[in-house]
Amino acid sequence: MATATDMEAGLSAELETLTAGERLELLAGRFGDRLVASTSFGIQSAVMLDLLSRHAPQVPVVFIDTGFLFPETYRYAEELTARTGIDLRIYQPLVSAARMEALHGRMWEQGGESLEQYGIITKVEPMNRALREIGGDVWLSGVRRSHSSTRVDRAFAERQKRTLKVYPILDWADAQVSAYMHDRGLPPHPLASKGYVTMGDWHSTRPAEPESGAEATRFNGEKFECGLHLESMNNDFQI
Repeated sequence: MATATDMEAGLSAELETLTAGERLELLAGRFGDRLVASTSFGIQSAVMLDLLSRHAPQVPVVFIDTGFLFPETYRYAEELTARTGIDLRIYQPLVSAARMEALHGRMWEQGGESLEQYGIITKVEPMNRALREIGGDVWLSGVRRSHSSTRVDRAFAERQKRTLKVYPILDWADAQVSAYMHDRGLPPHPLASKGYVTMGDWHSTRPAEPESGAEATRFNGEKFECGLHLESMNNDFQI
């Protein structure tokens, strides 16, 4: 009998030889209403949203609104949702941004465990809640290997606790993303022209500097992942 690891390895091998569109069509046919996608409406999010609208339009797309996003990101979300017609589901933290700061201070500035718990409150808990309420256990994400050093060895499919995570554009290089956006006439994030190469909360995301990688643009280089794509994140912080 095949183990979970064998199943994921087999699926990864299947997806390896396909185009992104073919991957989405295969996954939609195989997993149906078990599929859930996520988006941050970040610098390159338009690519995955456009691919979903063309190849798997029935898949619900979760957007985690941390309460700390750039105004430009909220407006960009409206624009892309209207353009692609995706089934957008918006989830927010259980505590407001103002209440969280009043109770715990500026957690994003405190580093260490506070920074980890900030990710749990604003991203991990809302995403876990979305998966439970929507009923999906196969999560489609636009993670790419070229995003950061923590992603270079990712397989196309992997198990993260009880969820099967699949990355349809995992092997896309930045040039391929740019070419796709140009060919499809997709609008860039408004802050891309101001030097931003990644997009997160306004208080902890900055434009890229010469000779610095994308990982240096988030949380002063202390961390890049918010926790959604890391197996090691715990979820025991009390609000």
